Amino acid sequence: MPAYSTGVVTNTRDFGTAASNIVLNISNIDPADTTVLIKIVASVDSDVFYIAYVDGFVVPAGGYEVRTFMIAGNVAYEVQISTSSESLGPNALVSVYGIDEFGNLVDNQRFAPEELSSIPGIDLGS
Repeated sequence: MPAYSTGVVTNTRDFGTAASNIVLNISNIDPADTTVLIKIVASVDSDVFYIAYVDGFVVPAGGYEVRTFMIAGNVAYEVQISTSSESLGPNALVSVYGIDEFGNLVDNQRFAPEELSSIPGIDLGS
């Protein structure tokens, strides 16, 4: 299962505009359904991170899915995503965007597919 991460994202107004929500976009480019697993960890103090969200869902072949997660009040977060299908090769295009309380994109919290880091997998235990 390919897995990706935004890396830890600083989410404070001291370094620009803070995001109040994270928007996750999935485009299933596979001829089969793709299973998506996401984990979002966050921190209110940059010292202790907690699991804010864990979610799993299926995106049908050729389909799209857009999910929004509230992240307001956290000074840092990380989004981890894994995708799988019965086919070999890339099966989904994933992007992650931070948006502010007015629904505007937060420019420094934008992760197009080629900007996500490859990771070995998602550990749901921590």
